[in-house]
Amino acid sequence: MTLTDLGDGFRDAEQRQCVQAMIASRLADDREPQEVRYLMRFWWQLSMPYQEVSVAELALNVGQQKLDVVMELISAIRSSHEEMDAWLAGAVQTFPVLQDHGFSASLDSSD
Repeated sequence: MTLTDLGDGFRDAEQRQCVQAMIASRLADDREPQEVRYLMRFWWQLSMPYQEVSVAELALNVGQQKLDVVMELISAIRSSHEEMDAWLAGAVQTFPVLQDHGFSASLDSSD
């Protein structure tokens, strides 16, 4: 399954940006660097016409709960704008906003 068509599935740039913000702020936990690397490649994939990441790479590098959510997003993108809106609402309820642990650690060490 190729992911190069994803950028065409959004209602507009605002919907794409909301989805990307959800990935960056609620899925990409900096305590899991390998997972973050692939989630952020997927984040880029949402705007790019070329292959940035594959489903196989995501499956190897992203935890099952987040992989399931990403696969649900891919399905929603290919289904309808309303499905993406529903995905966004569900992700807000399921995943809290992540804290940037690297940033917090740098603040603690400067005291």
